[in-house]
Amino acid sequence: MQRFTISLDDALAQQFDAFIAEHGYDNRSEAVRDLIRSRLGSASLVPADGPAKTTGARKGRGEAPWCVASVSYVYDHHEQTVTARVLDLQHDHHDLVITSLHTHLDHDHCLETVVLRGPTAAVQACAQQLIALRGVRHGNIHLVPLDAAGRTHAHGGHAHTHFRPLN
Repeated sequence: MQRFTISLDDALAQQFDAFIAEHGYDNRSEAVRDLIRSRLGSASLVPADGPAKTTGARKGRGEAPWCVASVSYVYDHHEQTVTARVLDLQHDHHDLVITSLHTHLDHDHCLETVVLRGPTAAVQACAQQLIALRGVRHGNIHLVPLDAAGRTHAHGGHAHTHFRPLN
């Protein structure tokens, strides 16, 4: 483990300490490590032609060819067309969709979380399509870069790949 020192002005240090307390970190080091992992992970997912609008990442080198994503969004389930569009899109991308969780928020609104895994460009495109569907509100995408190099093997004749988060 490497150690480094940073200097912050008093106002920024107070904001950071408030962030640490609000998010339940034990110390500044844990918070800094999480923030660095998040930023580096986002940067490593960006394709060469630029970032998706909701990742918050900068233009980068497209280092991670695989990723996993959690896509969350809210919609009014009484709007039958939005429900059909969401389900159709998930079925159209069955190769990327790992699971989905449907939560009733109230009589009208549902929160849905879909987990996607696959090639970064395809996952980003599918995630963007989900939150951009007409009738979907409060969409959010969280992408995590994955490393799959050299981890393919078989059990009982079925080959699969193990993925692990980068960083």
